[in-house]
Amino acid sequence: MMAEMKIPRVMIAAPGSGSGKTMITCGLLELLRCEGHPVSFKCGPDYIDPMFHRFVLGIPSRNLDTFFTAANRTRSLMGQACMNTAADFALIEGVMGYYDGIAGISSEASAYDIARITDTPAVMILDCKGLSVSAVPCIQGFLHYKEDSRIKGVILNRLSPMMYGRMKEMIEVQTGIKVYGYVPVMKDCALESRYLGLKLPKERKDTEDKLTRLGEQILKSVDIAGLLELAENAPELQEKKTQGYTSEMVENLAENAQYSTESVRTKDTVRIGLASDDAFCFFYQDNLELLQEMGAELIPFSPLYDKQIPENLSGLLFYGGYPELYAEELSKNESMKTSIKKALNGGMPCIAECGGFMYLQEYIRDESGTEFPMVGFLEGKSYPTGSLKRFGYVTLTGGRIFGKEAGGIPAHEFHYYDSEVCGEAFLAEKPMSNRSWKCMISTDTVLAGYPHIHYYGNEKIPENFLEQCRRCREQEKRAGERDRT
Repeated sequence: MMAEMKIPRVMIAAPGSGSGKTMITCGLLELLRCEGHPVSFKCGPDYIDPMFHRFVLGIPSRNLDTFFTAANRTRSLMGQACMNTAADFALIEGVMGYYDGIAGISSEASAYDIARITDTPAVMILDCKGLSVSAVPCIQGFLHYKEDSRIKGVILNRLSPMMYGRMKEMIEVQTGIKVYGYVPVMKDCALESRYLGLKLPKERKDTEDKLTRLGEQILKSVDIAGLLELAENAPELQEKKTQGYTSEMVENLAENAQYSTESVRTKDTVRIGLASDDAFCFFYQDNLELLQEMGAELIPFSPLYDKQIPENLSGLLFYGGYPELYAEELSKNESMKTSIKKALNGGMPCIAECGGFMYLQEYIRDESGTEFPMVGFLEGKSYPTGSLKRFGYVTLTGGRIFGKEAGGIPAHEFHYYDSEVCGEAFLAEKPMSNRSWKCMISTDTVLAGYPHIHYYGNEKIPENFLEQCRRCREQEKRAGERDRT
């Protein structure tokens, strides 16, 4: 485990969503990759923004989320990612507004929380469209809301070049923090959105062109040398005791992290099929690497384009994505659906989250009202609702994972679709709220439902899954031996 390490780093944050964090983060990454070996992180449970980071850098981006992982574990995951990629710079993109955390009333699990825990200086992206002198009290409010705000500077977005010199002087004199430059209005470089966030980078043929132009503009109007100097002055990343937070969330995290030193790391590999294509693309990189560390040999396959699942598998993984956008293509791939259903009916262990869960059900109804038959292993029909359902963090309790106790599980829901059959194996409880509901289907061989789970929040999930996969493999071996005799 990481003790301490020196890694230059800075966070790009903002007063709220829609301020240009992802756009400017990607523009900076485009420049940094030409100069060295940067690594990127995203605060919170977002899947889509890290895809843009990866599109630029060509290496996975990772999530930092203190609802899922306790402080030392968060620092350790960050440090390990930097070491594994030989990174010489870490760029962290914030989430929502800088202080926006769990339940909409707390700064816990916010971008600020990550900056505080990782000792990372933050630079705020301030959207200046329709804003001039009012920028000063806005910045002052964010600076002084917390004594240890970690905010060291601002970048002014959507600002006229003619206004920049005067705005820079005013802000620096009246707030005492540095202005690291500006980005003008760039309508042709806007990143388009849909209901779960930005459209995926490869959905637009001009994404690479947009990011190149962004990088060129940032090189002209942002103080890159100043940002690098700020990052260089970040203190060493190190393990230390959590101070100042005694909330229920941190206590729950400590309990959920009890397995982190007990989990089985093994060289006894087992082949696991990983659904991976345009329809299924929401992955936590740390989940995949933890599975591999525990002995999973991940075999990617495409429910959209392949004819059947790979041979000699002992488990299946279906994570989230946009299966509803590809419902007709998924439905027409009969041979793939048949091979999946046969494997699952035969007892092959499986984890299916959100979009993957929808795919294993009987039907997906698209926004036009057309119903497309899916795998049909699980009962139920998924349908669009037109609004977010059960959005946000939850803790799952009361259920078993592949036949074994697992304790509390921190998770996250974020979906516009719902299902007639969401399962009742767990109670999902919202933090700092009285709201709860039943969810998830859990048997000795299946864990399926809408919640997304980060495995470092409770390592019993991948451990129990792989144990069941190895049991499946041994049963297949014995069956094969009987057939030969």
